[in-house]
Amino acid sequence: MHANDTVLKMVAGRPDQFPKDAKPQIALSGRSNVGKSSLINRLIGVKSLARTSSVPGKTVTVNFYECESRFYLVDLPGYGYVQNKERKSAFSSVADAYFQQNDRLKLVLQLIDAKVGATNDDLTMLDFLHKTGIPFAVVATKCDKLSASAAERAASEIREKANLEERIPVILFSAKSGRGKEELKGLIFSCLKSSV
Repeated sequence: MHANDTVLKMVAGRPDQFPKDAKPQIALSGRSNVGKSSLINRLIGVKSLARTSSVPGKTVTVNFYECESRFYLVDLPGYGYVQNKERKSAFSSVADAYFQQNDRLKLVLQLIDAKVGATNDDLTMLDFLHKTGIPFAVVATKCDKLSASAAERAASEIREKANLEERIPVILFSAKSGRGKEELKGLIFSCLKSSV
């Protein structure tokens, strides 16, 4: 995954705008302001491919980043801060449609702020993923804001609170320091390889 091999292929505000090709997809889910765009930028190795917003809950599009012409990183709308009823309805519609009958979705990276911990919205999303059987991993973001021991403790608390099975990875990640980047890339490529 490099900047030269990655392009923002589609910004979809409606389900009919989703790419129709058969490329596998790795989706990023999480609260607004949890660091999805920062994670994408760190993985790709650029600062501004994925735009970060200063207004949580504003974006209700699904952004498809085509990587190496072989798969998509999919940035889903953030949840948790959406207060406006019309915007909340738009978020629910486009997010729900994304998960429905999407056999190209190979893995969901569920981002949770390590400092905040798993919120009720996060737990609802994890429960949904568990019930639908969609493969997922948890990424504890912003771990650079915690000491090493506190970050490890936060990961354990997320696992315990969400009642995650041991087979489900909980990866400590920092967009600032790059911690967890290689582990994430390994997980993504392993998932893509097994789905071929």
